[in-house]
Amino acid sequence: MSSIYTLNLTALLALNAALFYTRQKAHPTPSTSKPSPKPNPKPQNASPLQSLLTSPLTPFLTVYTLTMTSDWLQGPYLYPLYTSTHLLSPSSLPPLFTTGFLSGAISGSFIGSLADTYGRKKACLAFCLIYALSCLLTIISPSLPVLFLGRVLGGLGTSLLFTVFESFLVSDFKNRGLEGRLGETFGVMSTLNSMVAIASGIGGEWLVAGTGTNKAPFWLAAGVLMVAGGVMKMTWKENYALNEGPDKKRDEEAKEEKSLFKTLSDPKILALGLSTTVFEGSMYLFVFFWAPALQSSSSSSSSSGTSLPYGVIFAAFMASTLASSLIFGKITERLPFGSLLSSLLGVSSLCFFLAASYTSSSQFTFWVFCLFEACVGMYFPTMGFLKGKLIDDGVRSQVYGFLRIPLNVFVVVALLVTGRMESDKAFVGVFRVCSGLLLLAAGGFWGLVVRKSGGDVQVE
Repeated sequence: MSSIYTLNLTALLALNAALFYTRQKAHPTPSTSKPSPKPNPKPQNASPLQSLLTSPLTPFLTVYTLTMTSDWLQGPYLYPLYTSTHLLSPSSLPPLFTTGFLSGAISGSFIGSLADTYGRKKACLAFCLIYALSCLLTIISPSLPVLFLGRVLGGLGTSLLFTVFESFLVSDFKNRGLEGRLGETFGVMSTLNSMVAIASGIGGEWLVAGTGTNKAPFWLAAGVLMVAGGVMKMTWKENYALNEGPDKKRDEEAKEEKSLFKTLSDPKILALGLSTTVFEGSMYLFVFFWAPALQSSSSSSSSSGTSLPYGVIFAAFMASTLASSLIFGKITERLPFGSLLSSLLGVSSLCFFLAASYTSSSQFTFWVFCLFEACVGMYFPTMGFLKGKLIDDGVRSQVYGFLRIPLNVFVVVALLVTGRMESDKAFVGVFRVCSGLLLLAAGGFWGLVVRKSGGDVQVE
């Protein structure tokens, strides 16, 4: 059983190698045979990744890579840490995971406002400290109160990670006059994130094998976060909502409150929020259910009962994400961002429908999941660009935070409902609901945003 998945992973890695080669060939490194009289010439034919890694944006990308490394290091080992190391009963796991999402939902109502008021760099530094503490609380004791506190901090940290970093980047781009490179930059971030996920998965596996404990990735993640905080403190410049600090905030409080609710009531923002909630909520539920879905398909197509190679399968999913991020730039040259998001929602809906309807072939299910992961690889840079264009900078972090509230509530409700299901086919019902909601979100975004703007979001 493992050999076929290894072959699948090899094929996906070969595809990525070919895409990297093609991309490099399209953007060759400038010849050095004729040196330029300028001390630091900018490569005219450099690829997006090359140009961004040698630009003033390097400090941000460095910190982003480190923070995502910390997230990917610990993610795959949270469940085995609880069950194998801390020896928790299965009944105590759903409340722990639910606590994390509830913490994210509650914190989403205020962390954005605090970041806009007191500085987004400070909020990103706070993330490094909070997430590191979450890692330490998760491993130092099997006591449930300590573990619950760790999940509370983990939920708060996750809200910060997916709110203030992106807000800082968009605001910084606007201050530098680099708005035209937002889509390109989000594409590079998606590529880096996929590469980090693959490396962290393999590195984490080696680390656990070498140390003999599931705690090791959490220790390393906490250390990586401290390094990220140090780099951030030395290289980042602070930015605020509307380029204002806390001294001016009080005089603008009423005005910004009105702007916040006006933004949230905009039909375009509502469509964006629905798309965020449904897609990312479905993605989180996919994380919980892809393993039982593949196991069920494997049992239906084989009677051997062989355990699936989950590490290889996870790496294959990340390779699919990486491949889609590598072609993201070419696709956006031909398809507007708004139309692309509607298409991604529609294709994802089809993926969940197929996964729920055809459960007798593990290989069919595997490739359907790879297609969904490819959608994930293009979704995040697309959504990052659209939020950067549609949301006013004065309330950016606040709106980003509020958009995560229904997302976390959606996941909590889904987990509570499915937690009461006794069937090992509970994923079928979950996938069908996700398919219907994704189709609804695709239609809503196309009708409220794409059709009214003539195919794309208009840049003001």
